Amino acid sequence: MKILLKNNKEEIGKEIASRIVELINKKPNTVLGLATGSSPITTYKELIKAYKEKKVSFKYVTTFNLDEYVGYKREKDSYKYFMHHNLFDEIDIKDVNTHFPDATNPLAYDKEIELKEIDFQVLGIGADGHIGFNEPMISFDSKTHITKLTKQTISDNSQYFESIDAVPKEAVTMGLSTIMKAKEIVLIATGKNKRSAIKALLAGESKECPASILNRHPNVTIYLDKDADPREN
Repeated sequence: MKILLKNNKEEIGKEIASRIVELINKKPNTVLGLATGSSPITTYKELIKAYKEKKVSFKYVTTFNLDEYVGYKREKDSYKYFMHHNLFDEIDIKDVNTHFPDATNPLAYDKEIELKEIDFQVLGIGADGHIGFNEPMISFDSKTHITKLTKQTISDNSQYFESIDAVPKEAVTMGLSTIMKAKEIVLIATGKNKRSAIKALLAGESKECPASILNRHPNVTIYLDKDADPREN
């Protein structure tokens, strides 16, 4: 596991996007695992910039998103909308090559991923250590599944909704074992509210911190700013 300390989100986004562009140019049919939320936004902005500058094409790229809400009230509250708004609509990726987990048949997602194999998985991390929507105490063997969101996650995500009552109470998410099948994983953590989660991750495996399963993976890079780095005073 590598830990890279950067000055800010913008610096992190530029470096990760550069790595993705390099990978796609070497392997045009690259398979990406993508996250939503604030953590990957700067990465997506840099990918859009690279595409518009004709440095990369996403024509043959396939994507698998980590998760999707169950029971959202407005289309704009869905993660599918988020991805189209923040990335897909600005690049030349084919809609048929973008994938999201389906609450009506979660395990079918694992089969799709097994057939393709994710080359590069982007992760954020919750304040309680969740990745995807794998909440604390979830089995490390979990596959794609429907999960009830904790009060902490609902509160954290309420910033993206009209009110906390509008936040869906359930989601469908890649399981931890699904995430671990990616060939390479990067995790982004910025801000003081992520420091305790990173500290728990680095302390070793514990079901109380789902992200700590990453200690088992042979090719993980964690990108931090100073606020999120528990090694900083």
